[in-house]
Amino acid sequence: MPVSWVNPRGIFTTTSPVENTGKVPPSAFDRPSVFLDPWLPDFSFLFLSILVEGAPFILLGTIISGFIDVYLPSGAIDRLLPRNRGLAVLMSGLLGIIFPVCECAVVPVIRRLVKKGLPPACAITYMLAAPIVNPVTFLSTYSAFKKIPLEMAGSRLLFGYVIAVIVGLILLKVGVGRILKPRLVEELKEVESSHDHHHDRGDNFVEKNNRLIMALRAAMRDFVDVGIYFVIGITIVAIVNTPPPVDQQTIPLRDYIDGTAESIWGAPAALMGLSFLLSLCSTSDAFIAATLDTFSIGPRLAFLVFGPMMDVKLLFLYSTILSRKFILILAAGLFIGIGALSVLLEPVFEGFERNKPPPFAQTAQD
Repeated sequence: MPVSWVNPRGIFTTTSPVENTGKVPPSAFDRPSVFLDPWLPDFSFLFLSILVEGAPFILLGTIISGFIDVYLPSGAIDRLLPRNRGLAVLMSGLLGIIFPVCECAVVPVIRRLVKKGLPPACAITYMLAAPIVNPVTFLSTYSAFKKIPLEMAGSRLLFGYVIAVIVGLILLKVGVGRILKPRLVEELKEVESSHDHHHDRGDNFVEKNNRLIMALRAAMRDFVDVGIYFVIGITIVAIVNTPPPVDQQTIPLRDYIDGTAESIWGAPAALMGLSFLLSLCSTSDAFIAATLDTFSIGPRLAFLVFGPMMDVKLLFLYSTILSRKFILILAAGLFIGIGALSVLLEPVFEGFERNKPPPFAQTAQD
């Protein structure tokens, strides 16, 4: 998948310095047109690139959510998952292998599944794990890292699964009202009440021909609801990632980031912050991580795990189902947990490259 939109003006590099003519160049902010004329095309290019990349997945997710709303019987999820809640969380973290969706598509699906009876702890586990624990992301990561493809792809999958399951197990002890938005909690109560009083009306009340229309209508409502937050999110992403054209120079962001590469705690923190701002899709972010070769494996895995679980656009998408307080707690917990685990496992990750035989080593021996 193309990822050139991440850097339309060379955000990771610097352009040639402005020639010194002895005159002080006027500020670009003195006249808005001077600033906006070169800045707006880059912003538009980045905004439209993210929109074109993410909108199809939003549409796919809302279509799936619409069919779940109409065709999936209430309580079916409870019958499919193990009765033991701990085992249910463990299984939820693996659902992305069967239903591979990216972080944009999973949010509307989760909202419908919760209304159909999926426990919030299992829903959050699937929501966090699905963008990472799926075959598409595994293959893209495998393709991006040429030297140690299997090690990086496998480590990312396992890392993401462990973090998602830990969050899910913790949430088993947390009340629904502290996780979901109050409006969604009220809707759940109404659904339960309606299910108790009208259990036998379901399939006979709605004709099969009308079900398709109802599913598409539900998908349209979800698409508008989620799409608004998605557009707000990617607008902020595009603004943050489009450097101002002051003196025709770009922000040397790569220089600042590389300065943290030798720091044990600063390196994963910097790359997680970068993944949060870039808001890349989980199917393409590995190609960006592969270029950050001044960093060791641990920080780059933190980049690959934190980004699909929490970024700027996801803050707005999560706000359609989760309470604001919980989103902030979740973001802080993921940042600390992923960063700490990447540091603790760094000796293991370093062993991957040490144990990897150099290219054509066997041929040379022969």
